[in-house]
Amino acid sequence: MNTHEPARREPGRQEAGFPGLGRCGVGWLARGEENLPAGDGWLAPEEARRAAGMRFAKRRTEFLVARWTAKEAMGRLYPAPPYELEVRHHPSGAPEAYRAGAPLPVGVSLTDRAGWAVCLLGLEPGAVGCDLELVEPRSPAFVADYFTAAEREVIGADPLRANLLWSAKESALKVLRTGLRRDTRSVEVTLGCGPPSEGWTGLTVRAEEGRTFHGWWRRFGGFLLTVAADRPVPPPRALEEPPALAGAVPSHSWLAGPLA
Repeated sequence: MNTHEPARREPGRQEAGFPGLGRCGVGWLARGEENLPAGDGWLAPEEARRAAGMRFAKRRTEFLVARWTAKEAMGRLYPAPPYELEVRHHPSGAPEAYRAGAPLPVGVSLTDRAGWAVCLLGLEPGAVGCDLELVEPRSPAFVADYFTAAEREVIGADPLRANLLWSAKESALKVLRTGLRRDTRSVEVTLGCGPPSEGWTGLTVRAEEGRTFHGWWRRFGGFLLTVAADRPVPPPRALEEPPALAGAVPSHSWLAGPLA
């Protein structure tokens, strides 16, 4: 199956845990370090091999939290033992969803920050992106180097907007499957696109080649979550209520032991 082409919807898909999302829907789930199961029996063989080879605790923890979050989210659409649900990577680095070694017809994006991870699921592979950031100070040099002139005017001295626009860029670059290999100034964020809905506020990201990505953002305490898609989508639907991110506290447990 070519995972870069729109895939057919499997029978019973909506009943598996995406009720009411429709053909353009996106759903998301968050999990933190505290949610990790004991041991490594929940990992697919290749995931376990990768995790075992990670020397630094920060990288290993980020990997595990993101994988567990993805398995929980994917399992709501396609129930299966966690070790059968897997995120593999396209040569571009973009994540792709698999079950028992077969690709799933669902777009997937992963992001992690400060002990927490989010998995975003959409209805077409490669069509969605998400990013999780902390609301934290950003230096004037950072703003000058990574934002367009119009974006710098919007940001001013506001750390919320600096992190928000940065996060939106990252989400859009994931849709483009380039990540930060591409100049962040080649995509420009516009906020306040349409009225807020269900706690989310709209945004758009326009790439220099003329493509426009549609997205949403929302603040959860000290975290900001942004999503982007290659077509207009309704506000992202949490796959559980209330979403775990609503009570999330940033964690940096790796500082107690930098080596895994």
